Formats: sequence, structure tokens, C-alpha cells
Amino acid sequence: MASMTTRSDNPASSRFPVGRQAFPHRDLTGIGRLQRHEILFLLAEAQQWVEFNRQSAKHGDLLTGLTVINAFFENSTRTLLSFEIAGKRLGADVVNMHAAQSSVKKGETLIDTAITLNAMRADAIVIRHGSSGATQLIADQVDCPVLNAGDGQHEHPTQALLDALALREALVARGQSADDFTGLTITICGDILHSRVARSNLLCLQALGATVRLCAPPALMPTGIEAMGAEVHHDFDAALKGADVVMMLRLQTERMSGQFIPSPREYHHLYGLTKRRLGYASGDALVMHPGPMNRGVEIDSDVADMIDRSIITRQVEMGVAIRMACLEVLTRARRGVKGWS
Repeated sequence: MASMTTRSDNPASSRFPVGRQAFPHRDLTGIGRLQRHEILFLLAEAQQWVEFNRQSAKHGDLLTGLTVINAFFENSTRTLLSFEIAGKRLGADVVNMHAAQSSVKKGETLIDTAITLNAMRADAIVIRHGSSGATQLIADQVDCPVLNAGDGQHEHPTQALLDALALREALVARGQSADDFTGLTITICGDILHSRVARSNLLCLQALGATVRLCAPPALMPTGIEAMGAEVHHDFDAALKGADVVMMLRLQTERMSGQFIPSPREYHHLYGLTKRRLGYASGDALVMHPGPMNRGVEIDSDVADMIDRSIITRQVEMGVAIRMACLEVLTRARRGVKGWS
């Protein structure tokens, strides 16, 4: 069995407060609830799992005997798979509950579903739901830690954390300091209005010191988003000037009712990331995308697949490590880890 560390023998631990003071939250329902040092703590904890996951043997026993329920009321293949792999690599019993199999389809209320899950004595519940606030509603009804895997247009905290970890890894690989993102300019372009990923990334990246530009057609930009500290742009070329990182988002047509864009072709002309357009950013700007990608709409294949610039596959890899870290940290009290009860 591969060796696994806990916070007491993780070298990064000495940078943070001892025990539960490092991360005092029972749940992870949003980035907006976290302090900067708490975000950095989760990133540091995830780093050991990055190395662990690159070993040939990737199974440990820290969560042996614990049950993790992945309750997905909204479909997402990659997020569900990432959480499932994370739980199993930590040794937990992982149960996936899909919306199509849920009693919610039969008329059960979300609170009744939460009470049912709680009665099953789960040790952690991962929730994905199409309604903003649903994750917090369930967290208020259960006795175990709850992780938000995306709720409506609200937040997707583990996506923002994995994006930050992927970015930090890429910067370190280039020989750059990455204790935080002070001095970085990051442009996020796409369907900002419907994107919980954009909201969580805005909160996370700003907390780590980055300047964040948001770019979208007027119809896909939330009203008043400037109040969250973002620079708002509708001209993609202008938003790209000097950017160190460009993160593209897909059009979430499943959340749209009505005509938000003239056509995919016109959208690509104005807001698609092409090699020519990437030239407006800094000379070595990194390219990111949380997936799934619509190639030829928001991003061209020759940009998405750039070996020296795109870190899209690295984002996927970091997802497992971040989710392992979150599950391990949030279950420490239940496992009786010293200083976490």
C-alpha cells in the first residue's frame, strides 16, 4: 500500500496555524466563506496528493471505514468521476447517487432527501445541484461535512481550487514564484452570467492577489459584477492585452432561455480564442478551460492543444488532488485526528 501523509508530517503544514485553526469550517460550500490563508492551506494539502497520484500505486487507507456519498442532482461526468476517484484513493466507501435514480424525481423535497441521507450515517456528502443555495440547504440539515460540487449559478469551489493549483504548478515549472498570484492579470472570457466557475474563480484568484478581468457579451455579463472587484470588458481583444493567463468558459446553453448570442459562428468571431487573438496577451500567457470544451466556438483546437501554453489537462489532474485534500481535511474531526476534534 502506498504511504500517505497527514498534516502532522506534511512539510507544508508548518506554514499554517495548528490543528483546526488552519481550516475551521465543517463544510466547503463556497470560496466566498474562506480566508486567504485557508485557501493556501488547502492548496498546500493538495500538493502531497499530486505527488501521490503520480505513483504507480495510488491507494491509501486514511478514510478506510468512512462512507462518502456523491449526490448529483445535476449531471457532470468529469466532476463525479474526479470525486469518486478521490474518495476511493483515500480508502473510503464511495456511493454515487444520480438524479435519475433520486426520489426527488418522485416528488420528494430536497430537505427530505437531506434527512434521508443523514439517516444513512454518511461521513461526507458531495452535492451537485441545479439550484443556487441547495448545497447549503442540505448542509444545514445533516451532521456530516458537505462539499459543494456546483450549485446553480452560485459557486463551484473545488473547481476554483483546482484551477489555482494547476496555475501554481505551471508557474513553478517555469521557475516563477507562486506563493500567491500577486502581479498576475487573469482574463476570464465566456458565459459569465451562468457560470458558477467564473464566480468561484473570481473570489479565489482575487484572494490570492491576482487582477481579474471578466469578458463577455453584454447579455452574458451579470449586472453589478463590478462590485466584486472584477474589471469588466465586452471587447475581448482589449481584455486580453497583457494578460498572463486566459481562462475560457463554454456557453451554457442548457441554462439559457431566449437568444443570448446571434449564433455560435458570430460568437466565435467576437469571443473565440484563436492563435491570432492570443497574441494580444503576454508572450507566454497560459491558457485554461474548466471543460467541457466546445472546440471551434469559445476556443480553437490549435490553442487548446498548445503544449507550451495550455494547462487544460493539468487542470483535470489537479482536480483529483484537490478533492482528495478537501475530503481528507473535512473528515479529520470524524476520524479523531489530533487537534481537529
